[in-house]
Order: sequence, then structure tokens, then C-alpha cells
Amino acid sequence: MQGYASLDFWCARVRAAHPQLSPGLPRCIHSTRSTLMSSEEEVLPIPNLKLPQAHFVLQNQRLQSLHGKALEDLVAGVEADEMAPYYKLLLESTPSLKRDDALLKKMEDANTAAFAKLDEALANAEKTEGETEISDALRAKATYLTKIGDKEKALEAQKLALEKTPGLGSRIDIVLTMIRIGFFFQDNAVVAEWMTKASELIDQGGDWDRRNRLKVYEGRHMLSVRRFKEASDLLLDALSTFTATEVFEYNEFVTLTVLSGTLTLERVELKKRIMSSPEVNSVLPELPHLGDYFTSLYNCDYSRFFRALAEVEQMYLIPSRILSPHTQFYVREMRVLAYSQLLQSYRSVSIASLSAAFGVTPSFIDADLSRFIISGRLNCTIDKVSGIVETHRPDRKNALYEQVVKQGDVVLNEIQKLSKVLC
Repeated sequence: MQGYASLDFWCARVRAAHPQLSPGLPRCIHSTRSTLMSSEEEVLPIPNLKLPQAHFVLQNQRLQSLHGKALEDLVAGVEADEMAPYYKLLLESTPSLKRDDALLKKMEDANTAAFAKLDEALANAEKTEGETEISDALRAKATYLTKIGDKEKALEAQKLALEKTPGLGSRIDIVLTMIRIGFFFQDNAVVAEWMTKASELIDQGGDWDRRNRLKVYEGRHMLSVRRFKEASDLLLDALSTFTATEVFEYNEFVTLTVLSGTLTLERVELKKRIMSSPEVNSVLPELPHLGDYFTSLYNCDYSRFFRALAEVEQMYLIPSRILSPHTQFYVREMRVLAYSQLLQSYRSVSIASLSAAFGVTPSFIDADLSRFIISGRLNCTIDKVSGIVETHRPDRKNALYEQVVKQGDVVLNEIQKLSKVLC
């Protein structure tokens, strides 16, 4: 892994000496790093995480225009990986997927033949070979079970392989595979359990690549459980050293990094870590509306930002298996962020000016601000008679005082309850 560090060092030197080359460097770095890694130890995309994404699109009625392509990709992927167990699960939950008995029999026959070979190899290793060969045979069987989408058997086989595998690097790879099984079946309990184990193993001496790979896994998990701040920190840290193509394609990774960062970063950090990032800028031409999205927010062009936010919602949030459950939350938080950014510059501003700035009607601004004011998200009031919004600077001392009083009341109530029980 020392080659990666050298590559990053020399790329940094090139950027400094020839800034005009910066936009093209990240893709070159990513390609070269992937080549280096494939020559050392390739991590295969097993299980194929594109398939549950296709299944998600197929199940979402709002994405009917994408159903044809999603069905085609799903069936092709299942057939390519001989996924008979997963195909049976899909048939139970996907009305639009027509049962193909010939395909099912073909995959089941392929599974039977593969298991016969794997069991024979394992038996031979146990009879005549050493621990390394036995470990390799166990890992091969576990990998195949993972590939065909047999969740329970795959997890059992991976755990057995983990027990029999001596090397730290190989043990980390097995644990990362179990995390991917959790991603595949959207099982957060499995993901959380093995994420903890992976962190423990990495702390024992994991190498550079596996350490950075784990950041991507953790970032993905944080996104799925709506912890955008933690996700943003992890994904940004991995941005210039990304190699986890078994989890994300590069463009998808950059998209998720930008979306989480735009929500959580302060303006100075947004400029530094996203707008000025050569890794981000190199792929923006391939990601419609994403550049407008964070640039318009930074430049306080709120009308353009609202339009870009609507496009981002339709193009990147709703179709995403990871982000779709959090779409309403994300869009709401981005509107609060935009309103707060504008209002902090004024003591008062007319509703008409706000509606013009955001490119929406005064009635929309009135209703939207009212909701956020009532919930305590915006420190301002609306004067309906004068048609203005008055901002209030939060008094930090009073806020802390109120917080202490509330917490003190809770503690006193608990003490009283406890004293009644003891008496």
C-alpha cells in the first residue's frame, strides 16, 4: 500500500506546479490507484449491490419511467451470478417479475454443480492440506454463497471462514464482506454488528487501503440511518483515496459526498472541501444539476438553488435506495439552511422580497416560514400586517439557562419517584 501514498504525494506535487491540470487528475489518480490495487489484491463486488438498487427502483411507483431498465438489469444480474436463492425471494416480493422456470432450473443446476466442486475441494484440503488451504476452501464456499444471495447460509459460512482464517488482512476482508451482505439485504443489525468488528480488527493493525475502505462502508451506513454529519466527515476523508468500487461506482460516491457535505458543512468548508475539490469538479460534467446545487447555495442565488434542489430531489434522492427514505427530511433541512443563511443578514425583510429571492409565491414563503418558526427552527417572527419578517438573534445565555432549568426539573422528578419507591 506504500505505492498509493507515493502516488498521492506526486499528484499533490503536480497539482501545485500545474494547477491547470487539476481537474483531470482525480480520474487519473482513481484509475491508477485501482490498477495498483487490482495487481495486489482485488476486492470483487460480491454481493452485487446494483441488484437491490434495481429492485428498489422496480418497487417504487414514482419511478415508473425507470422500471423497464431496472427489470432488465435485475434479471441479467441474477442470471449472471446464478442467484437461484435470491431469485426466489424476488418472486415472492416483486409482482412485475414474471417467473421463469427454465431460468430458475438452470441456476439451481449451476448451484448444485458449484457446491459439489466446492465441497470436494474442502474435503481434499481437510484430508491432505494445511490450515491455509482449508481456510481458502472455506472462503471460496462462503464467497459463492454470498454471490448467489443466500443470506443465512452465507453469513454462517463467512463466520466459519473467519474462525479458520489466520491472517489479519484476510479476516478484515471477510468482515467487510459480511457488512456488504447487510447492505445487500438492508439489514442494519448485521451491518452494525460487523462494522464494530471491522473497526476492532483495523485498530489491531489494518493497512492503509482497508482503513480507507472502512471509512466508505461507515459513511454509507451513516447515510442509511440519517446521520449526515458523520457520513459527510467519513466520505470527505475518503474522497481523494477512494477504492471501494465494490460498494459504489465513483460518480455515485462523489454524489453522496456532495449531498451530505452540502447539508452539513459551513460555507467556508463547503468552498474548501467541495467547491474547490478537484475530485468533485472532475465528475460534475457527468452529474447534471449537482454543481448548480451547491454553487447557488454558496453564492446566495436562492431562486436558482430552489430549482436545483427540486432537480436533485427527483434525480438523486428519490431514486436512491440509500437516500429515498430521508428525502423529505433532507429537502426540509436544506430549505431551513437556505432561509437561515439569508435571514442572518437582515434585521427585517419583506415577505415580497423573500418570495422574489427564492422564486416562489408570497403565500408559499408565509406558510413555509410559519412551519419552521413554530417548530423552533428559525429565529424570526412574521408581521402579517406589515408584511415583513423580523429576525431575532438567539440569546445563548438565556437558552443555556432554560436548558439547565428543564434538565434540573427532570432530575428532581426522577429523584422524587426514586424516593417514593425506596420509602
